[in-house]
Amino acid sequence: MSLMVKICGVTRPEDAVAAVELGADFIGLNFHAASPRCLTLDQARRVRDAIGGGALAVGVFVQPERRQVEEIRRMLALDMLQFAAGADDETLARWPVPVIHACTVMPGAPIARPSPPNYLLLDSADPNRHGARMHITLNALDALDLSRTFIAGGLTAENVAAVAALGPYGVDVASGVESALGIKDPDKLRCFIRNAKSAR
Repeated sequence: MSLMVKICGVTRPEDAVAAVELGADFIGLNFHAASPRCLTLDQARRVRDAIGGGALAVGVFVQPERRQVEEIRRMLALDMLQFAAGADDETLARWPVPVIHACTVMPGAPIARPSPPNYLLLDSADPNRHGARMHITLNALDALDLSRTFIAGGLTAENVAAVAALGPYGVDVASGVESALGIKDPDKLRCFIRNAKSAR
């Protein structure tokens, strides 16, 4: 199976269209108010409309109220939900769509295996800055079952093949395909998706 590609932090409809046309499988819509890529509901609706059925739309949340998430999920017909590291079992449970739980990779710490239909997203982000990306240590993932896991953290077209070699379900990128904060670069998108998809 080809590596799945998630383009996160999409803020413009034209970037969503480009990503889908280039082969992205998931588009992440950020609803964390402190993030520079956070969308208003109107912005998110325009991006969601641009995605159409070409990719799965993922709502990204940090410590949200459940009622807010449910309202956004219904209004935008989100296909999946993503919750930040530290989300408790109550937050992660009882959704009608699959859930991605983002987790920070800590040296020597065990990594839980998600049960279907849910997924993990492993990142080495600074836990005090949601969405801040640093390079993940690949040897920390050796010998792990990554079949339901996305890998994130400083990914670019130049290093995504090394991550793909670990056999994860997918990869997640935001800043690594941008020309400016929140603005996706078509050439970077093309190179990233091509290199990710051809790595297996």
